[in-house]
Amino acid sequence: MKVIVWITEGTWPAGIDATRTHAPDGAAIVLLHVTPADVPGAAHGAFAGLLGRGHPERDPGTRLEHLAAASADQLLAQAERRLGRPCTRVERTGRVERAVVAAAEGADLLVLARDGDRTHLGPRSLGPASRFIVDHAPCPVLLVWPEPAPGIGTMPPPP
Repeated sequence: MKVIVWITEGTWPAGIDATRTHAPDGAAIVLLHVTPADVPGAAHGAFAGLLGRGHPERDPGTRLEHLAAASADQLLAQAERRLGRPCTRVERTGRVERAVVAAAEGADLLVLARDGDRTHLGPRSLGPASRFIVDHAPCPVLLVWPEPAPGIGTMPPPP
């Protein structure tokens, strides 16, 4: 069994805890972090547009890429320690929602945590990337709350 766990800042502990509970012993667990490509790309473009391409060593986009990679590595290391089981760490860069869906191809389970408005039950408890992933995942999805779920009284009223 192959289990992909989407690791994101702020909600990753819930995904790891759910994986420890629901993934069978011997499962191949992949901890996946995706760094959005748009921020370094915008910095590269702004630098080139404002200051030209003659000084790549001063390009802030390159620095942002290095910081993002270091941050992702640190986050994946924390998740691996919390998991306490053998796993593979994967870092990708690109459109987050599409990278997660692509990584889930061939998986038996995708684990992710809600990342939207977690004070109410309902569709807004998923952020845009999570909603896309849930709607397009090519495998079963385990969707968990990062903290205790809000009460049923927070459900939106009927239309």
